Amino acid sequence: MSDVQERLKKLGLGARTGIGKGTPRRKVKRAPARSGADDKKLQLALKKLNTQPIQAIEEVNMFKQDGNVIHFAAPKVHAAVPSNTFAIYGNGADQELTELAPGILNQLGPDSLASLRKLADSYQYLTTEKGEDDDEIPDLV
Repeated sequence: MSDVQERLKKLGLGARTGIGKGTPRRKVKRAPARSGADDKKLQLALKKLNTQPIQAIEEVNMFKQDGNVIHFAAPKVHAAVPSNTFAIYGNGADQELTELAPGILNQLGPDSLASLRKLADSYQYLTTEKGEDDDEIPDLV
């Protein structure tokens, strides 16, 4: 009997944060559950557009005007060609063009190649400025 009472005391100690009758129970912190309802709504919307899944897409890169790229590795892609609608979903990462440069060159169009040249020129300009600053004597205050 005393063995059971000791176990109950141990359980009771973890249930309250303070001493006394009016203390609230400890809240259990849980990670928020993924909403399956959002996925279902998305699937229903894609079904209304008559989208078809496209298989074997390894990566998707979206080029932004500031020179950065939104990179999706192994995304899910659905397309409705008659309505010119594409749905790309997965975990996207915002990366700079220089991070993806070696493997992305064959994907670049004429606009992106111009931005790559511009980026290379600005990088070259920055490196020449740094070289000039090293030779100068710093100003004393």
